[in-house]
Amino acid sequence: MPSPRPTQATGPQAGELRGVLAPIVADAGFELDQLDVRAAGRRHTVKVVVDSDSGVGLDDIAAVSRAISAELDRREHLIGGSYTLEVTSPGVDRPLTGQRHWRRAHLRQVAVRLHDGTQFTGRVGAAGEEAVTVLVDGRLREVRYADVDHAGVQVEFRPPPEHEVALLQEEGTA
Repeated sequence: MPSPRPTQATGPQAGELRGVLAPIVADAGFELDQLDVRAAGRRHTVKVVVDSDSGVGLDDIAAVSRAISAELDRREHLIGGSYTLEVTSPGVDRPLTGQRHWRRAHLRQVAVRLHDGTQFTGRVGAAGEEAVTVLVDGRLREVRYADVDHAGVQVEFRPPPEHEVALLQEEGTA
């Protein structure tokens, strides 16, 4: 199974920064999905993306942001100058790269492109260790994560059709 999108941090003490921020995010009940530090002259932008199976609300973002900011202020050496902190949750355009992303997209419609060039749209079912079940054109299809070149959630403005949800829920209990 390919690993989830790696947490990125650039510049000095990047590993130390991740080591400091990950427990703060975990203590708040979330996962550190992505860490990106960019420098523009002496100023830095620290972008922290947090996620959880139950989602992330604005109050959650504010609380995590305050906790991270306080810790970064205590450990000024980690950034090495002034910084702008951005704490956010993953957008709908985040690619589905690992089991946890697929699990969180349960019952969502996704567009998938496989390494062999095959493309399809389907609805996400159960996400296992090596593969996910996707309902494509009324039929359940097992898609191995290793075979996926790119996959992303499609924005829908209506609830999923009941018959599709029923098929995916039956599959999950079988």
